[in-house]
Amino acid sequence: SQSFLEVKLKECELAVEQGADEVDIVLALNAFLAGDYEAASEEIRQVRKCIDEVAARQGRQVHLKVILETGLLRTSEAIATASFLAMEAGADFIKTSTGKVDVNATPASAYVMCECIARYHAMTGKRVGFKPAGGISSAADTLCYYSIVATILGKEWLNKDLFRFGVSRVA
Repeated sequence: SQSFLEVKLKECELAVEQGADEVDIVLALNAFLAGDYEAASEEIRQVRKCIDEVAARQGRQVHLKVILETGLLRTSEAIATASFLAMEAGADFIKTSTGKVDVNATPASAYVMCECIARYHAMTGKRVGFKPAGGISSAADTLCYYSIVATILGKEWLNKDLFRFGVSRVA
């Protein structure tokens, strides 16, 4: 999330041209944490537009995953704001973290994000996927996140199109 938007857009364009079917970006944390939600949202919208245009030329669709880096957001309110911002700007998936900061996925952040996804779905009819990642290191951890998704979002979210884990440490 610390590069120039033009560089990010070119990377996304090249990735889709080379066959990527998903693009992951990190929320523009510098803008978001400074309270410039419009700049953070605009960056997501620009990436969404870029990948959609390139994919359309190839006759296909590409999913956009926005990583919120919830461990740096610190409050439930900030996580909720970031979740809605990402979904409203065009995210197909929202993901807790990159796994590169001290605090990554937590049950509390997952709960907030899933509540936001449920509310967004109720308001728009659009199903946005959820991916907890970073710090998930046991079968008990995976069961915890599975239970959160099942309880808040329901069984229709328990598939690879709407729910994934970042669990390289479990594997």
